[in-house]
Formats: sequence, structure tokens, C-alpha cells
Amino acid sequence: MIRIVIENKEKPESIVVEGHAGYGVSGTDIVCASVSSILITTINAMLRVDENSIRYVQKEAYVKLEIITHSTMIDLLMENMISLLEELEQDYKKYVKINKEVYL
Repeated sequence: MIRIVIENKEKPESIVVEGHAGYGVSGTDIVCASVSSILITTINAMLRVDENSIRYVQKEAYVKLEIITHSTMIDLLMENMISLLEELEQDYKKYVKINKEVYL
């Protein structure tokens, strides 16, 4: 299962994605490929908007993305990524689980 933790304060601050979906054979798993595509596309877009706005770590079956500097565009990209991941969770509940942690 792919586990996703989203840390929110007033706005989403970070996201950690880890694990493998187990939906299909490694290398042909459409759920893993979808999550990876959503993450990498969003990270690349954020870096193009402002390369100093985020910090991220990517390893095997693990990505952590932190927002350093909020802006309208960076926040919009983060919200869009979260919406896409939530849609994927709805379609593949056995393979993707999102937890939102809210801190005040």
C-alpha cells in the first residue's frame, strides 16, 4: 500500500509518500505509476516556478516534499497534487491511503 501523510497548518506544508501499491507487478503497476507521475510532475512544476520554494527528498518508494516559501502558484500546485492523489485514493482504496495531520 502507498501511504501518504499530508501536514497542514494554515495551508499544506509537506507531504510524505512511501510504499508500493501492490496493485500489479513491479514495473507495470498503474497505481504506483500514477502516484509517481503526479508527484514528479508537481515537483518539476514547482521548481520551474521557484526553485527555492521547496525542498524534496526522493528515494526508492519514498518522497518527502516540503514547502519552504508559499506563493499563490506553489500553493495552487500543492492543492492540485493533493486533489489528484485523493481522487486516486477514492478509485484504489486498497492500494492508496491518505492521512492528513492538522497542526495549529
